[in-house]
Amino acid sequence: MFRTIFKRKATSMEKYLFVVVLAYIAVVGIKNPLFLSLETLFDTIRSGSTMLLFGFGLLVVLVSGGLDVSFTAIAAASGYLAVRVLLVAGIDSLLLAVLVSAAAGLAMGIVNALLIHAFGLHPLIVTLGTQSVFYGGMALTLGTKSFSSSQMPDSIAQFGAASIWDVGSGSGSTYGLTVFFPIAVLIGTLTWFLLYRTRLGREVFAIGSDADAASRIGVNVAFVRGFVYAYSGILAGITGVIYFANLRFVNPTSIVGSELFVLAAVIIGGATLTGGEGTILGTVLGIAVVQLFQNTLVFLGLSSSFNNFFFGIVLLITLATMYAQKRKSNRRELVFREG
Repeated sequence: MFRTIFKRKATSMEKYLFVVVLAYIAVVGIKNPLFLSLETLFDTIRSGSTMLLFGFGLLVVLVSGGLDVSFTAIAAASGYLAVRVLLVAGIDSLLLAVLVSAAAGLAMGIVNALLIHAFGLHPLIVTLGTQSVFYGGMALTLGTKSFSSSQMPDSIAQFGAASIWDVGSGSGSTYGLTVFFPIAVLIGTLTWFLLYRTRLGREVFAIGSDADAASRIGVNVAFVRGFVYAYSGILAGITGVIYFANLRFVNPTSIVGSELFVLAAVIIGGATLTGGEGTILGTVLGIAVVQLFQNTLVFLGLSSSFNNFFFGIVLLITLATMYAQKRKSNRRELVFREG
């Protein structure tokens, strides 16, 4: 069935994560039947939507052999800039907010690409630096004043409250499937198409596997690197607006700091820091694991203090599994390394 739908075999990490997700759902569902409800599912989708959008952008960067830890700062600065522009201009337009935020994210993504490619600097060092520059620049020029739901633009607040399917609960209240869900599906589909159905996507995988070899066969490495960081920046900009809408409270300081969880989730999903590997489904499953641990441990009667503990265990087991499989593959292909 998997091969019929996805036109390929499932990767070992996808199989592993699928088992983890099903096992976790079964254990929590047996412990607390309230967990097995549409309300829990909808809440998990809503809370995980921003992480999923971040993950798609980061996946493209990792496949290319790059690394980006500045995307949360880009989201905060871009989204906050968009809110301030709307408030100052007196224009209440969600479309304008998205366009402003995406343009700002694009510009910051290009800055990352230029510093990395033109100066030959390591992506981790560059994006750690630009993370501080982008966020600090926002604080210096725009400030960090928070805006409540009544103070933020109505179009953004209403967007955050919108749903595509409302369900009534037994207590008379309603809950719904957030409008962010089809947006995440659309961006995930776009990212899949770019990576697997275009020449540019094949070039992203090529430079991730071996940039020098890709350059020798005619791949424009500078352009491809520019694209992946620009794409990540655009998605981060869009996610900034979605994050504030979802929160229904504009606080530019709250989003920064979650980048390592996103990075770990995408790596759990099968992407590697060495590049050339990664799938959309693996990214979705990796983020699903993170969200399940962050949002549903309360159903087991555990405090939020256990979130990092259990997530760290899964991360370590996953990395050990990936390393063991890589060594086995290298031996099978008679690939040996000194030391």
